[in-house]
Amino acid sequence: MSSGQHNAGHTHGQTQAKTEQWVESAKGTAHQAHDKACDAAGKTEGQTQLSKEENAGFLQQTGEQVVHMAQGAIDGVKNTLGMGEKK
Repeated sequence: MSSGQHNAGHTHGQTQAKTEQWVESAKGTAHQAHDKACDAAGKTEGQTQLSKEENAGFLQQTGEQVVHMAQGAIDGVKNTLGMGEKK
């Protein structure tokens, strides 16, 4: 494996790990904000759980979009360096 390929693989792994950290951090922040808002609004436990599930779905979708954008950037760099997959 060439140094360039090794670096690209290493960068890809770092990018994925960082993206996952951001998604988890965003989920935690959203849950905290949601809990505070629900407490202030006086929602019932059932309504709170339903809202959390809706937020989790939104955050999952957003996280997937971030992952796809990061993968696109990695693929672009690989193609620029001539290391992309031939299609």
